Amino acid sequence: MTTLPKKQKVLLLLSASSLLLPALHKTAHAQVLPFTSLKTSSSSLGRWLSDITLTGQIEGGIMANPARPNPGYNYGDFLADHANQVQLNQAEFTISKAIDSSLNEYQIGFTLEGLYGSDARYYHVLGISDQEWKARYQLIPAQAHVDVHLPWLTKGGLDMQVGILQAPMGVEGLDPTSRAFYTLAYTSEYSVPFEHIGAMFNWHVTPMVDVTFGIDTGNQTSFGSSDNNHMPAAYFGFNLNNLAHGKLRIVELSRVGPENSWRAVGHYEADHAQRFWNDINATYEINDKLSVTAEFNYLHDEGVRGIGARGQFAGADAESFVSFLSYKINKEFTFNYRGEIYRDNNNMMVATFRGNNSYMEALAGTGGETVAGPSGHGTTYGDLSLNVVYHPDLGHHVRVFQLRPEIRFDRSLNGTTPFNGGRNNGMFTFGGDAVIGF
Repeated sequence: MTTLPKKQKVLLLLSASSLLLPALHKTAHAQVLPFTSLKTSSSSLGRWLSDITLTGQIEGGIMANPARPNPGYNYGDFLADHANQVQLNQAEFTISKAIDSSLNEYQIGFTLEGLYGSDARYYHVLGISDQEWKARYQLIPAQAHVDVHLPWLTKGGLDMQVGILQAPMGVEGLDPTSRAFYTLAYTSEYSVPFEHIGAMFNWHVTPMVDVTFGIDTGNQTSFGSSDNNHMPAAYFGFNLNNLAHGKLRIVELSRVGPENSWRAVGHYEADHAQRFWNDINATYEINDKLSVTAEFNYLHDEGVRGIGARGQFAGADAESFVSFLSYKINKEFTFNYRGEIYRDNNNMMVATFRGNNSYMEALAGTGGETVAGPSGHGTTYGDLSLNVVYHPDLGHHVRVFQLRPEIRFDRSLNGTTPFNGGRNNGMFTFGGDAVIGF
């Protein structure tokens, strides 16, 4: 495992601090518009190019573990898996042209995002980028899709995305500015998909109701020999918007399709054993300062354990509940709480992937070195996380800046000892991350 030398760490910190020197009273620019001069062009292509945006951001962090686990991993943590080590999580650039669903007209946009850092190890797509890198810091095309708005069927019309897409299920995503915490909940790591190649549709039926559906090649897989099975997967769900006078939003999304590798369970099981993903979450804004979110997730895989003694698929499942609370202390500080109960009924979902490529190797069915969790009966995990986010407006073209000191306590609630190299039934970590972007 590679880490930055001490001298490089000092230079990195000095460079980051130099970015904080501009005065805080100036308004930050939301993004860079490289073709804005074409806005008044007589050419329709020039006007289309004029609102293309370019953004970028850098994130780095650490989660310290006073237990100093052997072999050095925070069990059950993807993005801060290396205990007591500073790491560059993301350096990413995005060029995009957004579509506006409120306009009743045909529109074409796109999103291209490249991401380099330690987070990339978990967000590859088989056959696209998973074989190109062996170090901790890797490079991925995090997004590459065409976006289309079609004014069909209803006043709100139909939105379509085609290409490499970040999976839409769940509350916490890859972008650190879109989620409350540096670390992820178990649900966000083990019970929702990450990336896929396919097409997603969002039909705006009414201002209150959206219907979502789509098809893809499988979670983090591409086509042909790079696919770990030969069957697609499908999404379906709905959004309920502007409930309770605009204070409540409910999102439900389900997904079904085979996800296991033929190398692990054989061709028949890989193509016929379905995985059912189900996630529903609701966010309620109590007032201008306080909001709460509740998420329930259920995942069932028919064949992750192969064929049972009577010739039937030997399945596994997990269910979880996550609660979030966010309180805006003032313009610059926000307090966040996350509490989770995650039940891994067969001890088949939760694991820590020890090698830089182990997660994707496990997905492909070609191996993957892991830090073993409990064996035998299932495990119920609890996660309690707290942070205070400092997010001032720095101005001077800085789109976003945030510091997120975080404390987290994980515990097995039924007596197993998965943490700190199998020594403990609980794990305490503390640290956080910093994000700056233009």
